[in-house]
Amino acid sequence: MAEPVLAVTRLAGTAGDAALLVVGPSLGTAVAALWEDCAARVGGTDPAAAPPGGGSGTGHPGGYQVIGWDLPGHGASPPATASFTVAELAAAVQAVATAAAAGRPACYAGVSLGGTVAYAIAPEPGPFLAAAAIASASSIGDPPQWKDRAETVRKAGTAAIVPASAGRWFAPGFTERDPGTAGRLLQTLADADDESYALACEALAGFDRRRDLGRMRIPFLLGPGEHDGVVPPARTRQDAAAMPGSQLEVFAGCGHLPPAEDPAAVAAELAAFFAARAAPGPAGSSPGRPPGFPPAPTRPRTEET
Repeated sequence: MAEPVLAVTRLAGTAGDAALLVVGPSLGTAVAALWEDCAARVGGTDPAAAPPGGGSGTGHPGGYQVIGWDLPGHGASPPATASFTVAELAAAVQAVATAAAAGRPACYAGVSLGGTVAYAIAPEPGPFLAAAAIASASSIGDPPQWKDRAETVRKAGTAAIVPASAGRWFAPGFTERDPGTAGRLLQTLADADDESYALACEALAGFDRRRDLGRMRIPFLLGPGEHDGVVPPARTRQDAAAMPGSQLEVFAGCGHLPPAEDPAAVAAELAAFFAARAAPGPAGSSPGRPPGFPPAPTRPRTEET
C-alpha cells in the first residue's frame, strides 16, 4: 500500500513565522471547519488573541504557521484509491511537515483519528518536537464497531450517520449555542466520500498502540473533552498513566471536538505546552522554551504523569 494523498491547507501564518504547527482532523470532518478558529488564535491571526505587536498573518518572528491536512475523501483531499493504515497516514504527515518546516521547529496536534496519528508519530517523530492527541487514545473503540460502521456507510452513505454523529461529537447544549459551527462540521461529514470514510473506519479498526506507550520519544499532551463519550477522560487517563512525562488536560465543557467547541481553551493549552515542553534549550542549558518557539501565555499547569 502506498502512502495516502493528503491535501494541506494553510490555516494561519506563513513560512515567515518562527515555528510550524501541523493539525489533523477527526473522522468525518474537514480540517478547516474543525480547526480554523483555534488555528487563528495559535497563529496569532486573531486580533483578540494576538500578543501586542504580533499577529497580522503575514509572517512574524514570534508566531506559528499553522497548516492542516485532510483525510482521504474529506475536505480538500481526493478520495482514497486503496486501503490505508494510521501508520501510513503518519508517514504522509511527517513528509508534509518536513517539507513545510524547512528547518523550523515543528509540532503536531490531531483530533480523534488525527490524534491517533500523534501516537503513531511519537515513537519515531521525524521532524516533530512534541505532539498532542485531542479526544483520542492509543486505541479507540472495538474493531467490530468500526467494521460495522464501514459497512453502514458503504450501504447508505455518510449522510445516514449524520444524526448519530451530532450526538457523539458535541457536548450537551453545543448545537443550540453554536448551530453554525455544528452545522458546518456535520455538513463536512455528509460531503465526505463514502468509500474513503469506510476505509478510515477500517484503519481505526486496525489501530492499537497500547504496547508502544512507553516508547514515546517526544513530549506528549493528551486532551480529552470532559463530556466525550467516544474517548472519555477515564480512557485517556489510562494512556497517561502508561506514558511517563506525558501531560493531561481535560477540556471542560467539551465533547469530542474541542478545537471547534472551545477554540480559545485549546489554543491556549497548545501554545503553552509546545512552548514550554517542545524541546530542551541549547546544550548545557536547563530545559525550557526551545529557541525559535513563540512565547507561551502564562497559565496554571494541570495534570502531569
